[in-house]
Amino acid sequence: MKPEFHVDELVPHSGQMSLLSEITGFGEGWLSAAVNITPSSMFADENGVPSWVGLEYMAQAIGAYAGLQERKKGLEPKLGFLLGTRKYSVPVEYFSPGERVHVRVTKNMQAENGLFAFDCELRGHGYEVTASLNIYQPEDADMFLRDTK
Repeated sequence: MKPEFHVDELVPHSGQMSLLSEITGFGEGWLSAAVNITPSSMFADENGVPSWVGLEYMAQAIGAYAGLQERKKGLEPKLGFLLGTRKYSVPVEYFSPGERVHVRVTKNMQAENGLFAFDCELRGHGYEVTASLNIYQPEDADMFLRDTK
């Protein structure tokens, strides 16, 4: 399905911390996005963007998926928290300037208490990586953050 919203309308990050370039598609239980790697990309150095940042690309794509679900209900996107990941291993050290990294996230579990599990894919020049990410999205993130202090 053609994206209805821009990244900034779905992901509660702002400025340089909003890392996704665009939402490229979505459907029931999934979302795809792309990241254009440039010399001015957040976290870039002379070699490009370190591949560990791919975890954040996946997490922000999940945030975009969750934000899309909220927007469909006429609500604002809510904060979510990355709890952990399994099996994230990238065969390259850097994402190169000029590269377009493709991200796809698919929801595989949603619990009543705000816990989610997603299967994620990252594709670029000569690699395809998969990982599982666990996310917590409290009903009220401000109250959750106050209660954890």
